[in-house]
Amino acid sequence: MAIQRRHVIQAAAAATLGAAAPLAFGQARTQLKVGYLHTPAVDGHIWIGQQGGAFAKHGLELELVQFTTGLELFQAMIGGSLDMLTTGAVVSNFPARGQGKVFLMNNIEYATAQLWVREDIRTLADLKGKQVSTTTGTTAHVFLDRALRSAGVDPAKDVQLVNQRMTEAVTSFISGAVPAVALWVPFDVTVRQKMPGARKLIDASAFFPQAAIMGGWAARNDWYDRNRPTVLKLIAAWGEVNDVITGKPEAAAEMLQKSNYKEVPLADFKEQFKASKYYTNAEWRTRYQDGTVTKWLQQVTDFFVSNANIQGALKAEQYFDAKPFLETIKA
Repeated sequence: MAIQRRHVIQAAAAATLGAAAPLAFGQARTQLKVGYLHTPAVDGHIWIGQQGGAFAKHGLELELVQFTTGLELFQAMIGGSLDMLTTGAVVSNFPARGQGKVFLMNNIEYATAQLWVREDIRTLADLKGKQVSTTTGTTAHVFLDRALRSAGVDPAKDVQLVNQRMTEAVTSFISGAVPAVALWVPFDVTVRQKMPGARKLIDASAFFPQAAIMGGWAARNDWYDRNRPTVLKLIAAWGEVNDVITGKPEAAAEMLQKSNYKEVPLADFKEQFKASKYYTNAEWRTRYQDGTVTKWLQQVTDFFVSNANIQGALKAEQYFDAKPFLETIKA
């Protein structure tokens, strides 16, 4: 659901992006039902695009529906209640099952996934025999698996994963029910505020680029096949927003915090914003063309194939369509 925004922020965003061009008389906007997660790595482009009028400029009207996890997002889209979605690591999961077409990447979730522990946990090896809360099948889980294995800790045998929604996983950690939690920002703010003795043991940046986790957009298969012109419009609008995020990151972070993340102190939010690695349109174009995006998607798909035992999984080159971006973004 869209969050109310101050008129002054809307004006600032419009000034940054350039005022949206009015539609021709009688021209209706194309409505898109879009699911998203409320974390800056996922919804940052959406809110800046909404505030600055980028989507409206390209004839789009986004009906936004917030979800808690990427798993729920895909389930809703597969069921037909969403046209498309934007999420984190799960974008490498369901499309590999043939459920959804990936067509646009937002960023690298460079340090958004984090492992927080009690003071007595000094190393990853100290987690052997202990419980770790997280939301399985998500960015946090992909990161946790890589982190544990890097220290010779078998995620399946040496620790007990406690699968909870992230809100409950963080609550379990704060209450002392578990000694560690693998989370994604902005949940780290809750931990910092309510458990001063906790510390961040490691984050996903330690495994880049060998375990790069990307967030991006996917559409329902049948919708995608019928609506290519709309996909191109969305990418064009996204490209304008991405120019703001990469060209004026401080202004973009302040805009988002004031309008959509008021509960997070500005200094903390700026740190969270930096936890994602954003590429310029030209840099993304190179990574689409040289196969880097496909390679990074496949790395995470391999994790899901192994952990979820996906049979007959599609390769990233089959479920990811780079052509619309390359056709639209000529940076």
